Amino acid sequence: MNPMDELRAARPAHLGDRPVDEHTRAAELAHAMSGPRGSRRRRTAVRPVWGLAALAAGATAVAVVVAGNAAPTPGKQAPLAGQSASATPRKVTLSAREVLLAAAEKADRQPDRTGDWWYTVTVSRHAYPAVKGGYLVLDRQRDEEWTPRATGGEQWSRTRRLGALPASEADRLAWEQAGSPAGIEVVVPMKKVAPLTLRTSPDKATTSHSPLVDGDKVFWLGRNVTMKDLRGLPDEPAKLKKWLLDSYDGHSTESSSVEMSADTWLFTVSVGLIVSMPVTPQVRGAAFRMLAGLDSVKVIENVTDAEGRTGTAAAIQQSDERTGVRESRLIFDEATGRALGTESVVVEPRGLWKSFEPGTVSSSEAVLEAGWTDAGPKR
Repeated sequence: MNPMDELRAARPAHLGDRPVDEHTRAAELAHAMSGPRGSRRRRTAVRPVWGLAALAAGATAVAVVVAGNAAPTPGKQAPLAGQSASATPRKVTLSAREVLLAAAEKADRQPDRTGDWWYTVTVSRHAYPAVKGGYLVLDRQRDEEWTPRATGGEQWSRTRRLGALPASEADRLAWEQAGSPAGIEVVVPMKKVAPLTLRTSPDKATTSHSPLVDGDKVFWLGRNVTMKDLRGLPDEPAKLKKWLLDSYDGHSTESSSVEMSADTWLFTVSVGLIVSMPVTPQVRGAAFRMLAGLDSVKVIENVTDAEGRTGTAAAIQQSDERTGVRESRLIFDEATGRALGTESVVVEPRGLWKSFEPGTVSSSEAVLEAGWTDAGPKR
């Protein structure tokens, strides 16, 4: 499957073939290029969960959080994302298994509340090299999503581009030397949509809605699932693993032509479950326990996300001949077992990422809110 076909396949089915603006197209393409070859941002039906961004992708509270509550209090201010948002992380002294099992215990203890809508607020960031000037640019976008608990309803979303900015202080200096342009031409890893001009000023928010796929499908978890499916997932690690692997066919979640190991596939899909889906606290705990049993998953402490919050990351490396080696991360708060978001980090750049320095966060998604609410979108 070529990159444009992958991009089309990765779009939520409920969006159909409606026209897509260039900024959205670029962000989706960045997800497909940077995210683990099967992950998200993201979160709606028939949408691969690019937890890694997706590589994304990256996004979202591990425990059910009452909508309106803020995410965990930031630790320290993060360096401008796009460079190394995870500043000199060091490996923990505890084993990855011990850390993930501890997170599972915290996730289990979170309250299980429900409401009329599952509501999330996320901020995604994607790094692009400028056409001129030799600097990196971060394009930022804020997304709100409402998914109905009842069948036969509609999913709603509100999106606002927050504007592009240089990815680091060094990039800012290069941008200023280039005349501080308000419109920055950037290279998108696809000639058909490059160069793209990113504006440094924010846009107005836009709201859209569409019927649930088949009237009841709300998310993608290896296959399209209903709210009833999600609420009834097994809360035992072995049974949850078996349930998920029933959808595994040896390839990426984004393309049947890209091979992916079972561990990587499980990590990718589980991150989406932990980060952005309205499962019970016990199922989130089971997902952490399942990840604890994967030898290829490591844990890194003192990782600062794009919002400046300090957490711990569960990470897995994967290689792609088009981009090189990258590390997909699920960032969570050890004290609460809540997910802070996801990020994709360049380890050995090549191909489409040859201009990225090792340690660059190519994409990220930070979760600001996630939980049940009875307050639906303003219409």
